[in-house]
Amino acid sequence: MAPPPAAPASRPSRRSASRPDGTRRRASHSMEAVLTEAVALLDEAGEGALTFRALAARLGGGVASIYWYVASKEELLDRAANHVLADVLADAELQVEREDPIDGMRAIAVTLFDAVADRPWLGAYFMRDTELQPHGLQLYERLGQQTLRLDLTPRQRFHAVSAVIGFVVGTAADMGQEPPREVLEGEITREEYLARWAEEWRSLDADSYPYVHHIVDEFATHDDAEQFRAGLELILAGLRLQAGG
Repeated sequence: MAPPPAAPASRPSRRSASRPDGTRRRASHSMEAVLTEAVALLDEAGEGALTFRALAARLGGGVASIYWYVASKEELLDRAANHVLADVLADAELQVEREDPIDGMRAIAVTLFDAVADRPWLGAYFMRDTELQPHGLQLYERLGQQTLRLDLTPRQRFHAVSAVIGFVVGTAADMGQEPPREVLEGEITREEYLARWAEEWRSLDADSYPYVHHIVDEFATHDDAEQFRAGLELILAGLRLQAGG
């Protein structure tokens, strides 16, 4: 993960709705309401469903009133992500005083994973604009502060936090994707869907695909959350060894 830019103070919206005579039009809602409804639209149907027209309809106002708060859809998405990350940060704050810093990193990582898995759209907008997303930068800081308690160099700490966040956000976004149509519509169960793929893997030539044949039974019955935690433990175990055990 690339280092985030420095985070200046929160800035106002870049554009305000106004009348032809140049006087400002009073908005009929609040930033809190705008972001709450934006997050609801994202949760219900993804990024494609979030338009200013759809958002204005939910809020009961005109499209121009949305521009009172944000200048573009991109800004709206960044602010919506920051809105969600406020709760993630609050949960993470409860983890920073653990005696073992590795335990603290694990707890923060799991908290972030749960948030992105529940909201796959969030992964694409995590720390994309730290000026508009101070909660994301603060979450990054809390995770990094745990590494300050380990015997590591600055570069090792940077790589450690980058590895954890990259794994957490990437895995959560992947696992949080909408299930296949057959599973979503109840035609088959998740287990039946995996079994179908497992049978295809078993039909492959064992000499060409020895690893696939070796793990196919595990694949057919795996649990996504367990798979995530196992991967996270590999990263954290390596970090502990690097810090001297």
